[in-house]
Amino acid sequence: MLDPHILLASASPRRAELLTQIGVHFAQMAVDIDESHNPGESPTDYVSRMAVEKAQRGWARQTGSLPALGADTTVVCGEQIFGKPADKQDALNMLAQLSGATHQVLSAVAICKGDELAFRLSKTSVRFRSISTRECHSYWQTGEPRDKAGAYGIQGLGAVFVAGLEGSYSGVVGLPLEQTAELLGLFNIPVWQTLEP
Repeated sequence: MLDPHILLASASPRRAELLTQIGVHFAQMAVDIDESHNPGESPTDYVSRMAVEKAQRGWARQTGSLPALGADTTVVCGEQIFGKPADKQDALNMLAQLSGATHQVLSAVAICKGDELAFRLSKTSVRFRSISTRECHSYWQTGEPRDKAGAYGIQGLGAVFVAGLEGSYSGVVGLPLEQTAELLGLFNIPVWQTLEP
């Protein structure tokens, strides 16, 4: 096993899969931060702050000196931020508002190494077809919406709701790979290291 080049400050299996997809060697550590919104904070400022705070927390908590990568993804419908649903009714309400409409998915990624900090933001428009109340209830029963921003997973069963997408698919999943690769380059962290020629 090759030594890691970066610390993924997240327990997300989806983000781990995306980093693996582009051949990045990493260690992984869950971090806890206060994910409350600040009064008057815009969705773009919020998601960027979350990514930066996760990266900073990962850098501070590790025993080594790997650059720490933090990421955050949120769904925005109108000006309303949809995080992970609190319960079934919250998920059903989110899905009802997303049904037949276009929403934005904001995904920020940040890397922290001591005083060095950089971040990037990805914005993607996602259009949903109309979803029936019965489908929303059935989808909740699968368990997939419980830990997903906006109460759906585009990489899973929730893909059947997506009628169109403009922007970054990987950003909707949880880690925008174009922006991530750009940041990794700034910190001289190689990609494609495990891929066969």
